[in-house]
Amino acid sequence: MTETCLNCNKVSDALKQCSKCKAAKYCSRDCQKDHWKTHKKSCGSMGQEASLHAPPPSSRPRPAAATSTGSTKKSKVLKKAVEKPFTKLQAKTWLHDRPEDDVYKLLVDTYRMRVEDMYVFEGELDVDSVYGGAQDGGIRGFNHFLDEVESHDGLLPSWWTPEHRRACVTYGARSDKDHWSGLCWAVEKHDIVNHYGDQFMPMQLRMFGEQIFGFVPGGSKSDDMLAMQVEMENGRGPRYVSNLDMSHSRR
Repeated sequence: MTETCLNCNKVSDALKQCSKCKAAKYCSRDCQKDHWKTHKKSCGSMGQEASLHAPPPSSRPRPAAATSTGSTKKSKVLKKAVEKPFTKLQAKTWLHDRPEDDVYKLLVDTYRMRVEDMYVFEGELDVDSVYGGAQDGGIRGFNHFLDEVESHDGLLPSWWTPEHRRACVTYGARSDKDHWSGLCWAVEKHDIVNHYGDQFMPMQLRMFGEQIFGFVPGGSKSDDMLAMQVEMENGRGPRYVSNLDMSHSRR
C-alpha cells in the first residue's frame, strides 16, 4: 500500500509508523524526529495503540488522590514496603534493602517510564525499545540502561552481581499477560499509579532515572521537589501536595 510521509511527503509503500499512535507514517527516523513537535500535540488522539504497546489491564482501581507522601506506604505489588522512599532517593540508596524481585521490577519500570518520557517530552525514539519496533522485545535497550545504572557506584544494592543482572533481564523479558513489568509493554504515568496504588511512584521512578542519566526529560532538575518530599517524610514542611505540575508529576 502506497502512503505519504507525514513530514516530507515522500510517497512509499514501506513507511515506518509512529510506535505510539500507530497512525502517523514516516520514511525515516530523522523525519519522525523533525516532525515530533507538530505530531506530539495529536499523537495521543490519532489512533489507538496496538496490544503490543499497551500494558496488561490492571485489576487495580485508580487510588484516590493522596494528601501526604507518608513515611511508609505499603505497595500493592512490591514484596516489601520501604520507609521514607524519597529520603532514600536523596541518599541514593533507593534500591537498597529491597528483595531481589522488587529491585528487578523497579529497574524495569524505571526504564519503561524513561523510554516513555523521552518519547513524549523529547521526541527521542529508543530504537532498541518496543517504541522503535525492537525485534527482541526491548532487551537490548534495557541492557544499555543497566550499563548506565552499573556505571554509578552505590545505586545498586551491594548484593548485585552479573548473575543478578541476568536474572533481572530475564525478569523483564517475560511476556506472559500476568507479568505486568515486561519490557514488551509500553507504560504511561497513570498505568504506574494504578498498578502500584501510589500516586508518588512515577515521581520516584523519574527521580531515580535522573540519578542515572543526569537530567529529566523535558524538565528541570528535581532537587527542590526531592528536598520538599524529604521534608514531608520527616514531618517538616507542608503536609500535602496538590497536583504539582512538574516533569516528575505531570501527565
